[in-house]
Amino acid sequence: MENGLISVDRWAKGSSAYFLTHLHSDHTIGLSSSWSYAPLFCSRLTAKLLPFKFPDFDLSLVRILDTGSWHTLSPSPAFPATLHVFAIDACHCPGSIMLVFRGEFGCRLYTGDFRWEPSCEKARKAREMLVDVVKDDVVDVVYLDNTYSNPIYDFPSRQLAANRIIDIISSHPDHDIIIGINTLGKEDLLLQIARALKIKIWVWPERLQTMHLLGFHDIFTTNTTLTRVRAVPQYSFSIDTLEALNTMRPTIGIMPSALPWVKKSLQKGELLSGSFLTSRFKRGRMSENGVQIDKQIGNTGPLDKFHEYIYSVPYSDHSNFAEIEDFIRLVHPATLKGIVSSSSCYIEPMYYFGRLCRVNQPIRRQLHNMHKRVEAVSPKISFGGDNVKSERNKGKNLKGKFLGVRVSKLSIYRRRQRGVKIVEDNSLDQD
Repeated sequence: MENGLISVDRWAKGSSAYFLTHLHSDHTIGLSSSWSYAPLFCSRLTAKLLPFKFPDFDLSLVRILDTGSWHTLSPSPAFPATLHVFAIDACHCPGSIMLVFRGEFGCRLYTGDFRWEPSCEKARKAREMLVDVVKDDVVDVVYLDNTYSNPIYDFPSRQLAANRIIDIISSHPDHDIIIGINTLGKEDLLLQIARALKIKIWVWPERLQTMHLLGFHDIFTTNTTLTRVRAVPQYSFSIDTLEALNTMRPTIGIMPSALPWVKKSLQKGELLSGSFLTSRFKRGRMSENGVQIDKQIGNTGPLDKFHEYIYSVPYSDHSNFAEIEDFIRLVHPATLKGIVSSSSCYIEPMYYFGRLCRVNQPIRRQLHNMHKRVEAVSPKISFGGDNVKSERNKGKNLKGKFLGVRVSKLSIYRRRQRGVKIVEDNSLDQD
């Protein structure tokens, strides 16, 4: 491994400073209570939540990055170069930030996971802040949340999706309601439901502790007798569970997610998987502005109900395609690198957004061929000086000398490891 300068959402040994964009588990793979390599920089709220996720973590390593101001890491024996970093609200989950870095390597932006909707006031302020921060710079590289970097992803704002969920609950007054969520995130959705329906919401005990740390003390409960609406971990949300609950009393489940499988009607015993999506769309013609138009093959069925007892609503904490496109136009970087390199619907971000970057891009056919090659690679890949391994061919090791992304194997709920390492004297040609 090269002599590293900084790592973002990447926790292998070898860097002088580490940055955490937020506490979702796919960004903390490798981080643990015993981790102690170097200072860890994060937002104030993430620092508050960190000991709950990692008990006994050495808090002397934590450095706070307040949004809205520059932070400077001065040269020292432990940190050999001057680095300036600016944190901006990513509007993804509590404590999530995107990071602007300035140093000898130029100007680079790491978005982490983000959702900047045009209708969101917090996102509007974050956009204004970013424009002001990079107005005198060319952003050399944007490390992009490319989760939904395909034109087929045209889901609504979180407010409209929340309204739909409230309507579903209201239209089932005699039903218990089960909502699948993660251990962090979707708090705004649950608050909107509670306030609109004037009810409390049940959460599991560990989630209640998180809610209290976030300052929500009166809306959530662990007493099932106080409410008919329960927020449960996504891993416990299944067709079998909903069918079992309906043998006792009428119950519906709601999955707030823009994951691909939400558009497919499921049969009993069938797994919730995103793989169907790539088979439901085929490559179409190019539009006049150079964007590939994908054509749907057949009918994906109802958009919000794919089982007798389960609704899915595209409430997403990641930006949709149009929002990503607007973001890239705003930043106008030299080039892009996706931070999500493992997905059943993965698309190299330069494929659709390269035309919006400053540098001359390869012809569309080359990008298309690159995309096809990437699709053929196993999800388990690592970059940044480590060996690059394909799960299909474990006997072959390749060396990667460019800024990279670490990726873990897909699970049913799209567990991914993300992150980059910025190394000293690492030019863009080596990326």
